[in-house]
Amino acid sequence: MRFKKSASLFGFIALVCLVVTGCSKKEEGIGRYGMLDDNTPEYAAVRFMRSIYLEPNIDVAVSLSTPKMARILRKYHTNRNVQRHLLNLKYDSVTITPEGGDRVGRSEFAEKATITLFFSGQYNDDKIEDLRQVDLVRMNGGWKVAKIHPDHFL
Repeated sequence: MRFKKSASLFGFIALVCLVVTGCSKKEEGIGRYGMLDDNTPEYAAVRFMRSIYLEPNIDVAVSLSTPKMARILRKYHTNRNVQRHLLNLKYDSVTITPEGGDRVGRSEFAEKATITLFFSGQYNDDKIEDLRQVDLVRMNGGWKVAKIHPDHFL
């Protein structure tokens, strides 16, 4: 009898742990279908831009930058200044998605990548759509933003 109670208690605790971990707050999906592997240049580029547009400060963007890009970001101090002066692209609300396409295994052994990001959002009640290219390099096992191309890269 004692074994059944401890087994059922263990089962109950395991179920509660499963429910709690399943309900923990997760970052809103990035990319198509909300799934991007966090070890890809696409993920790093989207996460970098989302931190500039959707977070209260530029700390995450700085952490996802090369030392040179981090110095440039810190020079502008705030998200709004980075949007206005570095990106020349302001939004009140925005959705950022990476370029589509089937690139299986493309970045597994690469040391550099250029990712095109699509921006779609609102600014002063106007719909604004634009795109930017971001150069990334692999540093210390992760992808870091090295350069943001100007809006006239085409």
